[in-house]
Amino acid sequence: MKPNVYIYILVMTGVTYLIRMLPLALAKKEITNPFIKSFLFYVPYACLAAMTFPAILSATASVISAVVGFVVALIAAYKEKSLLTVALFACGAVFIVERIMAFAA
Repeated sequence: MKPNVYIYILVMTGVTYLIRMLPLALAKKEITNPFIKSFLFYVPYACLAAMTFPAILSATASVISAVVGFVVALIAAYKEKSLLTVALFACGAVFIVERIMAFAA
C-alpha cells in the first residue's frame, strides 16, 4: 500500500492551524499576569535554541569542530558583531579546525 502524501499534508495543515488558532479562540481577554506574559515572551527563543543547538553539533564532520565553531560564534555575538560576521567567523573556525584535524590524521 502506497502512502498518500496529500493526506499527510492535509493532516499537518490542520494540526498547524489548530495550534495557531486555539490560543486566539480560548483567550478572550488580554493576559495581565506578568509571569505568564514573560513566559510567553521567551517561548520562541527557547524553541529556537532547542532546535538549533543539536543541529550545530551534528552539522560538521566532528563534534570538536562544531564546538569550536559554536564557541567562536558565541564570542563574536557577545562582542555584538553582525549576524553575517558571526556566521562567517564560525564557518571559518570550523573550516580551519577541520583542515587541522585532516592534516593531523
